[in-house]
Amino acid sequence: MYKVAVVGEKDSILGFKALGVAAYPVTNGDEAASALQEIVRDKVAIVCITEAIAQHIQPQIDELNKKLIPAVVLIPNNQGTLGLGMQQIKRNAEKAIGADILFGKEGS
Repeated sequence: MYKVAVVGEKDSILGFKALGVAAYPVTNGDEAASALQEIVRDKVAIVCITEAIAQHIQPQIDELNKKLIPAVVLIPNNQGTLGLGMQQIKRNAEKAIGADILFGKEGS
């Protein structure tokens, strides 16, 4: 059975544990990269990563996005959003549909 995991700052992700989500608290890009390696080994289907941490490991996220599993979802941390999650959704929608359905621009 596949699992769900969340990677990010301790204060931002510990609430996910109550939902049965595997939480990987990290403080920097090196810890996050190690957590991602463990997540891939553990056959996690969905991994949520806080936007602030995702900034430090974008190449690893890009590699995971080339695969079917795990699906990577960027989420805001407890300080708020950086807009990276919405940018990722916009790029994925444009790739799948060929048009910007979120902001109404065709082909970019």
